Amino acid sequence: MDCSLYLVLLLFGFNWSTFAQQTSGIPGFAQECMWVNGSRTCSDPCSNYIVLDQPWRSTSYGQGKNCDSDKRGWYRFVGQGGERMPEACVPIYKCNTDAPLWLDGSHPNENAGIVTRVACAHWNGKCCQWSTSVQVKACIGGYYVYKLEGTPTCSLSYCTDPNYTENPCSQCGVDEECSLMNGVWSCRCSQGFNSSDISSLKPELECGASQIKVYLEKCVLKELGFQDVVMYLKDNRCSGFEERKNTTVISVVTPTQGGQCGTQLTKNDTHATYSNTLYLGNGIVVREDEVKINFQCSYPLDMETSLATAIRPIVSSINISVGGTGIFMVKMALYRDSNYTSPYEGSTAVLSTKDTLYVGVMVTVGDMSRFVLKLVNCYATPTENTAGPLKYFIIQNSCSNPRDSTVSVAENGVASQAKFSVQGFGFLGDSKQVFLHCEFHFCDIHTEQCRPHCSRGESRQAAVAGEPNNVLHLGPIALRAGSESLAGAASSHASLGVWITVLVAAVLAFPLHEFA
Repeated sequence: MDCSLYLVLLLFGFNWSTFAQQTSGIPGFAQECMWVNGSRTCSDPCSNYIVLDQPWRSTSYGQGKNCDSDKRGWYRFVGQGGERMPEACVPIYKCNTDAPLWLDGSHPNENAGIVTRVACAHWNGKCCQWSTSVQVKACIGGYYVYKLEGTPTCSLSYCTDPNYTENPCSQCGVDEECSLMNGVWSCRCSQGFNSSDISSLKPELECGASQIKVYLEKCVLKELGFQDVVMYLKDNRCSGFEERKNTTVISVVTPTQGGQCGTQLTKNDTHATYSNTLYLGNGIVVREDEVKINFQCSYPLDMETSLATAIRPIVSSINISVGGTGIFMVKMALYRDSNYTSPYEGSTAVLSTKDTLYVGVMVTVGDMSRFVLKLVNCYATPTENTAGPLKYFIIQNSCSNPRDSTVSVAENGVASQAKFSVQGFGFLGDSKQVFLHCEFHFCDIHTEQCRPHCSRGESRQAAVAGEPNNVLHLGPIALRAGSESLAGAASSHASLGVWITVLVAAVLAFPLHEFA
C-alpha cells in the first residue's frame, strides 16, 4: 500500500484492525511483503516456508547441544516429534539442547492472520530467561508456520509438542474440505459436492483372506439424505462403523467364513464364493423402502483356501519358532483330488486300495522369503505311536520310496508348500487304520541345497546333518469296508489274496530296517 494513502486513512480514523478481520477471506490477506530492488513483493508464508522435521525437537527428547541461532525466516514443523510449538514452559535439557524455547501465548486461529508472540527459553530456574519475537500464522489445513529470528544465545532450540503430531486435515478426501468449527479443524463434505440419485450408491468391496469389507462414502450418504446412517448385514450384529480411508467411509466387515454374519458359502470345482446383503437405513426405523445391496467375493481354490471353505477338514498344524526369523505355522491336510482343492472332511478319511490319497503340507503363517519347505521323511504307522515296530516310508531322505510305484512327489523343496500322493493301503493283520507322519525342514535357499535330487532305482540321498525334527501327525485313514477290505468275509478270499500278495511283496522288497 502507498504510504500517502496509509496516512490519509489514519487521518480519517480508519480502523485497520477491523479491516483486517473483514478481509480475512480475501486472497492476499496476511501476506508478508518486502521491498526488493525498489519493488514491493508479497507472499503467503503458508505456501513459502522451510520444513523442520527433526524428531529430537520434541519436548520428550533428552539433552544435546543444538543451537538454532541460524534459523531465520518462515518455518513449519512436521513429523512425529510434533507439528507445533508447546504453549507451556519446557524443562531444561530437553529438545536436544540446554535451554528449550517454547511459545509464551496461544496459537492464533485462521482468521487472525499473522500475529506476534514471544518465544521464551527456560534456564537458571526461569521459564523466560531469554526471549525472542516470533510471528505465527494459522494456515488453511490445520497447520502453523513460524517466522523465527534466530536465538538470543546458544545453546537454545525451538521445541515441538509431541501431543500435536498429526495434521487433522491431512486425510481429507477429494470430496471433503478442511474447515474450522468451534475451534476444531476437521474434514467436512465439500459444499460443491452434489448427488441426489440413490442409484449413485456404489459401495466399495475389499475381498481379504480373513475378512470381507463393504463400505460407502459418508459424504455420498449425507447428500442422499442419510444423516443418521445405519448399516448392517443379514446378521444385524455385524453393523457399520466409521473409519478413514482416502475419505470418511461407513464400513461393515464379515469374516471370510460361511455362516458368519449371515454370509453364505457356495463352491464349485475352481472357486469358493461368499455372499451377503448390506442393509442401509436412515436410523433404525424404516418408513420407506429400505436399501438392500447384495455383494459377493469369489476366491480361486488352492491347497490352503480350500481348507478355509471346508466344514471339518482333516488337518493338523504346528507352530515353529525359527531363530531370528519369527514364528511359522505349518499345516498338513488330506485331499481327494490331484488339484488339492477337495479336502477330506470329518473325523476320518475313508478310502479303498483303488483310491489315491493326496497329501498337502503348507506354511500358512510366516515370512518364507528366505526359506522353502522340504519334506524329509513321511511314513505311515498302524497306530498313532511313531515308535512302534511297523513303519512304512512313503518319502525318505526327501525322496519317494523307489519300490512303491504309486508314490508321486509333485512338489518338495521348491516353495512354501509340498505335495505328494500314494495309492491307498493298509497293514497286515487286523489293523484297519493308517496314521500318517511327516518330518519337515525349513531349507535356507541361500546356504543349502533345497531341491532333492532323486531317481528311481538309485540310492536315496543322505539326510542333512543336524536337520531339526519337526513332525506333523495326521489320521486315522480308514479302509472302506467291502470286497477291498483286509478284514473281508470268506466270500472275498480272492481280493484278500491280492492284498496279501501286494503287501508281502512290499515287505520283502523294502529293507527291513525301514519298518524298525
